[in-house]
Amino acid sequence: MITDADVERWLREDVGHHDVTNQVPGDTEGRLVAKEAGTVAGLDAARAVFDYLHCEPTVEVGAGDRIDPGDVVLTVEGPAREILRGERVAVNVVGHASGIATKTAEAVAGARSVSDGTAIAGTRKTTPGLRGVEKRAVAAGGGDTHRLDLSHMVMVKDNHVAEMGLAGAIDHFRERASFATKLDVEVETVEDAPRAAEFGADIVLLDNMTPEETERAVELVAETDGETLTEASGGITVETVPDYAATGVDIISMGSLTHSAPTLDLSFRTG
Repeated sequence: MITDADVERWLREDVGHHDVTNQVPGDTEGRLVAKEAGTVAGLDAARAVFDYLHCEPTVEVGAGDRIDPGDVVLTVEGPAREILRGERVAVNVVGHASGIATKTAEAVAGARSVSDGTAIAGTRKTTPGLRGVEKRAVAAGGGDTHRLDLSHMVMVKDNHVAEMGLAGAIDHFRERASFATKLDVEVETVEDAPRAAEFGADIVLLDNMTPEETERAVELVAETDGETLTEASGGITVETVPDYAATGVDIISMGSLTHSAPTLDLSFRTG
């Protein structure tokens, strides 16, 4: 949920202590317009901004819809001063979220071009304070949100393995996790992938492997335990997604969906 506290923080940052710029009398209408094609997201946050300012926003499209230049994605009516105070925050958050959704949709299309069974997922490489907006944007683009925070799944990473060994780390966290909590175990070599499955990983994360190494690791995990999922991660781009999807891996997780997506260009017009 977008809370009043979220909106207050965003507006406080932009409006400051003494806003002279937007001291405009009377009522007006405004519209948020796409300047380039993409997949739209973040409109719930923009609506929350205008609701907070006691304006009347109307969302004109749905999250995940494809938009073209000139499409109106949101309209709003209310006091000119309040609409102008909210417009930059609304444009920024929708542009940022839509950029993430657009990049995610491109990655999903790349995976589906070679495999119907490979999911595209985000990571926790999100902007502090904006994780909810960014994770919903990944979902709007057709991706999987992955874990939303540390409590959603245990990830056994290289530092854990260095301290306790692969089998020891998996046993350690299995004993402490709920029966409902999955263990995602990161491995850095093809040889360790089936070992992680044998020791009880629910998901084996194949970190920084080439497509060829990923394909071999997927095969070995399947031979060891057909129920264990495989996940590829580490430096995968939209351009290389089809190469990894073709390996048969179940999930491709990409930090770049949230930390490197370009903003989709939109503008706000009144009158």
